[in-house]
This record gives sequence, C-alpha cells and structure tokens, in this order.
Amino acid sequence: MLVQKRDDGVLSSGPLIRIKVSHGNYQHEISIPAQATFGDLKKVVAQETGLEPQEQRLLFRGKEKDNHECLHMVGVKDMSKVILLEDPASKERKLEQMRKDQGISSACEAVGQVRGQVDKLSEKVAALEGAVRGGSKVADKEFVVLTEMFMVQLLKLDSIEAEGEAKVQRRIEVRRVQNFVDTLDMLKARNANPFSCSSNTVSVTTKWETFGSGVGSLSAPRPMSSSTKITQDWEQFE
Repeated sequence: MLVQKRDDGVLSSGPLIRIKVSHGNYQHEISIPAQATFGDLKKVVAQETGLEPQEQRLLFRGKEKDNHECLHMVGVKDMSKVILLEDPASKERKLEQMRKDQGISSACEAVGQVRGQVDKLSEKVAALEGAVRGGSKVADKEFVVLTEMFMVQLLKLDSIEAEGEAKVQRRIEVRRVQNFVDTLDMLKARNANPFSCSSNTVSVTTKWETFGSGVGSLSAPRPMSSSTKITQDWEQFE
C-alpha cells in the first residue's frame, strides 16, 4: 500500500484512526493515519494547540515516545489516549519572555507618566521664552525652580529599568528633558543681559584714507622749479 504525505509532511493516505490527545484540562481528538509517526502527530497537534513540535512531549502508556516511532508499531489504535506535556525548558523560556514583556510594559507606562509631567513643564518653558523674547524682565528664581523640576523628572527616568522598546522611549525622553534644560540656561543668560545678543554693533576705526600728492593731500605740494633766469645786465641807450 502506497503512503503519501501532504505538503505539511503529515501522512495523508492509509487507514485513519482517531486519537485523544490530553493536554492539561483540554482534550483534542485528532484523526491521523495509523502508519504515521509521533513526529507527524506532533505537527498536527501544533496546529491544534499552538505548541511547536520541539516544545511537545508525547506520552503513550506512561512512556515518552520518540519522533521516529510509528503509532501502529507501539500499539496506538483508534480512540487511544496520548498525553501531551510541554517541554519544561520551553515552558521556562515562555515564562521568562512573559516576565520580560510585563517588565517592558511596566517600564513604558512609567516613562509615559514622566512624559506627561514633562509636557506640563514644557508649557512653562514656552511662557518664559515668550516673556524674555518680549523684553520682559523675569526673576532668576523662575529659571532655577523650573530647571530643578526638570532634573527631578530626569532622576525618575534614570531609576526606570527598561529594555527593548521601553529603553528606546526612555532615551528619547531623557534627550527631551536635557533640551529643555539647555533652553532654560539660554533664556536665563539672555534675561540677565538682554543686549548681549544684539547684532547692531557699530565699529569705529581710526584709519585714514591715503591720497596721492595734490588735491586732498595732507602734505604741501613740492615747490615748482622756475626756468626764469635773473641777470644784472642793463641795456645801455645812446
């Protein structure tokens, strides 16, 4: 008798038998060819339970079966019962991943709370910036207190243990807080010296323009040489 396999590798021909696969409080009834192996059975069980074949342990009559063992060769018949257990190592990995996901979720929530506080403080920064740029004099205490409030949020971010996406969000928020602190420092300096940023600077020089000799020159022109010759010879008349 020829036996063929489906695309998923599970035997598709031959007499089918129904197997009751017990998994905790759940029980699955699976139809599979009697000549299939326990490896084939695991592939079908994976579709029913979501457990990957490598995460499964199949027990028949109290003994764990290897993937290459055939069902009919070990006595599995119609309506036989097989016990499904999850591999302990796989289960531990899933629990660890679950704890990690919960930690990331909690960290993201904590970062979100800080983000909300920073949003409120940013409104005060915008108000101070408007006052300073408008020429109003602001008390230095306003800058100091607001900077300290940002530093408190920075400490909160530093105390959050974050991984994955939460770590990325925390890094973004840290940079955001630092940018606000830098802005406050700039505004404080401008408030203390409102003319320090003025670009209308008048430059006075003492360089004099040099002209050539003649008109406009500060030096007198050289005396011109005369070609007239003066003699003392007198003409005599008769």
